[in-house]
Amino acid sequence: MKKLKLSKYFNTLSVAALSSFLAVAPIANAAENNLPQETKTLIKQGYFNQKLFLDPVTGESNKGQSIQLSRNEDSVSNLNKAHSVGSLRMIGEQRIPLKQEFQGTIVGGLSGISYDSKSNTWAMISDDRSVNSPARFYTAELNYDDKSFSSVQLNGVKFLKQPDGTNYPNQTQYTTQGGEVPDFEAIRLDPKDGSVWYTSEGNRSLGLNPFVRHATIDGKYLSALPLPEIFKVSPKTEIGSRDNLTFEGMTFAPNGKSLWVSMEAPLYQDGPVPTVNSGAFSRITQYDRSGNMLAQYAYPIEPIPAAPAPGKSADNGVSDILAVNDHKLLTIERAGVQGADGSYKNFIRIYEIDTHGASNISNISLQGSKFKPVKKRLVLDLTTLGLSKLDNIEGISWGRKLANGHDSLVLVSDDNFNPSQVTQFLVFEVLPK
Repeated sequence: MKKLKLSKYFNTLSVAALSSFLAVAPIANAAENNLPQETKTLIKQGYFNQKLFLDPVTGESNKGQSIQLSRNEDSVSNLNKAHSVGSLRMIGEQRIPLKQEFQGTIVGGLSGISYDSKSNTWAMISDDRSVNSPARFYTAELNYDDKSFSSVQLNGVKFLKQPDGTNYPNQTQYTTQGGEVPDFEAIRLDPKDGSVWYTSEGNRSLGLNPFVRHATIDGKYLSALPLPEIFKVSPKTEIGSRDNLTFEGMTFAPNGKSLWVSMEAPLYQDGPVPTVNSGAFSRITQYDRSGNMLAQYAYPIEPIPAAPAPGKSADNGVSDILAVNDHKLLTIERAGVQGADGSYKNFIRIYEIDTHGASNISNISLQGSKFKPVKKRLVLDLTTLGLSKLDNIEGISWGRKLANGHDSLVLVSDDNFNPSQVTQFLVFEVLPK
């Protein structure tokens, strides 16, 4: 049976229309038999409690029963699912054309990706700073199996909203109307209810702090996690977060009770950024769902793997993370090395890290302190894949189970809306240990 997409369904049926055929009392078998087939399908897919709604404005019936616009917690098939990662086998690659137009927006800058296994929906966030189109994320279907990767089909776009309900401004709009200029990097669909969590790196020159925010699947602001003092920016003093090197990665723990947020590079007080000759330490922090810090660990970033051309630049940092189990995560280290012509060669490596035995560094500076960083193991160096082009990989997500029962893994690249880059999707089979 083809699954109905909840967002698409509500575009065609209003709450008032639904209330005309949904029972006030909990749905018994006899009452459910009288419902339209589309509603039965939604209930079977877990999109509603058995207490449904009547009032189209408040969402409450005259007996106090309320609408649930997200799935029942016990129906989410990817909750409490730990994984085993031995190695990766590439299945295929697909690309989206440069600056493709979709529903009035320009597609590009895809810096994070997340999969909802219940609805078979992918969400991909753009780091467009509301320059080409308002800050947003896309939904899509990725069509692949264990033998081939055939297509990426966009099917929706949602504009993320500020707390006052308005779109995030670009920097020109910010000078006249205020708000926060977006620099979105990571996105995760909540394993408990399918809502959206996302990060922004802020803007040091404007004094805008990085953040982690929670939104509805339609982009409406719900809440934000409190920001620890050490991550706040200081435009005039070298302390706190560096510009454009902050909350780059995020992932939920498999049980959905906590989430991890990773820094791309060190805080000022934690030492210099990586060079060709030396690595660096960034921070990975675990929060509960209310934003209380549970633990924080030092992640050792490798030295930049090659030297740039004279007068050119190079960097290396953590571009995303993905939980494997309650103490292991996958990390993407993404290095860009600029050649004489100004173009960048990308070096992408996926590591598995283990926080067991690592020091909790939440109360110390990493310069001059003794601590034990997380352990890391190289899973794949993507430069060995023989791709015609390996671009700026910034997002990672678990995908659907393959026919042999193995996990799939999907990566996406951020093309920076640059003609010399590509929006690239890579799909892998995960070979367990």
